[in-house]
Amino acid sequence: MAPQRLRVLGVLVLLSTLSLMAAPAAARGCATAANPCPRDGTVCTDIDAAPRWKCVCAPGYQPVTNLRGNRLSCVVAPSPPPPPSPDALRPFAVGLWGDLPYSVLQATVGMPNLIADMNAHDLAFTVHDGDLKQGSNSPCDNAMYAQALGFFNQLKAPAAFTPGDNDWVDCDRANNGGFNSLERLDYERELFFSTSFSLGQNQIQQEVQTAPLCPRYSATQPYPLGPCPENRRWVHNGVMFMTANVQGSCNNLCDTNPDPEEFAGRNAANIAWLNETFAAAKAQGLAAVMIISQANPGFDLADTTRAPTRDPQTLVQAPGQPADGFFDWLVAVRANTIEFARPVAYVNGDSHYFRVDKPLLDKNGKRIQWFTRVETFGDNQNTGNTDVTWLKVNVDPSSREVFSFVPMLVPNNIPTDYAARRMLRA
Repeated sequence: MAPQRLRVLGVLVLLSTLSLMAAPAAARGCATAANPCPRDGTVCTDIDAAPRWKCVCAPGYQPVTNLRGNRLSCVVAPSPPPPPSPDALRPFAVGLWGDLPYSVLQATVGMPNLIADMNAHDLAFTVHDGDLKQGSNSPCDNAMYAQALGFFNQLKAPAAFTPGDNDWVDCDRANNGGFNSLERLDYERELFFSTSFSLGQNQIQQEVQTAPLCPRYSATQPYPLGPCPENRRWVHNGVMFMTANVQGSCNNLCDTNPDPEEFAGRNAANIAWLNETFAAAKAQGLAAVMIISQANPGFDLADTTRAPTRDPQTLVQAPGQPADGFFDWLVAVRANTIEFARPVAYVNGDSHYFRVDKPLLDKNGKRIQWFTRVETFGDNQNTGNTDVTWLKVNVDPSSREVFSFVPMLVPNNIPTDYAARRMLRA
């Protein structure tokens, strides 16, 4: 090639290079479209260095997706809940009692003294954990329930109640009048649980298990299903409280007329209520949960005289005992307690042996340290017919353990010889 032509080609190449250097860069990503993300709440973002983009939710917005996980739009994100005010976590006290009264003397002397003593304390509310009378030789007639309603409504603080086996399961015993047990439970539901409010002179509104899960009385089976209005929950100053209809007499699977159909429906309802309660407590960020029911379900092999015994790791009941009406319930209690990982108090009556202990183990045999079982006093006529007492629970939602427990010996109910000795020592 002639030198002149080479010089011309070189000049052309140089001019072309300078032209490219002077031209603006090709548009990439979001800049290639005039309005790539027209929907409200969306902004465009480039994908790496390729001429591609995607629309994402702008700050302060959150995506709305369909069942397949595809984003449909962006909506304004809800504001985070404000931190609880100091008043919302202020300490308070609760009164627990149950398995009372068991005699005429307890009803006429011990109970008025107990009610006066509880009324003298500043209590947020009280809870009776079931058994309004002794288990045998005491009719389940309407007068007994009316007497109990009168006691509850003498309490100044809101009064909650969960039924006990002596109130309905064992009412089919001949010496209790030979009633139909389920009919007596339905009567309790009408008398004590006809509204969403507690009992007592001052009342609180409670959340009620309204789903039609519980068998209701019928002369023929299968039973119709209806709400379980005795199962309730409420939140007070950052702590969840719930009641569940869990019964002695093997949870209605043993004693005079076992009723597997009634048990199965109520047991499933109780477990559903428990699961929902813990889910609500977790979603609300509550400090603790207290479960209140009647039966002592037995947690281990230690208490052979007062409760069913069971392997504490598997929760399977030990051989040679009546039907186990508590296995599924305890499995659910343990699973929810482990997942919640905050203080859980399990309150029961039934075996009349006051205790505060930690009997619940995980499947590996490790103690679940944030679980505390509390058994209320109940009747103990060996120390006098007026041995009618209650338990005060001090609740501090901002404290590490949340719950602490103080036995309250009603001064006027202490047996005479003990009272005289106490006075001498004073």
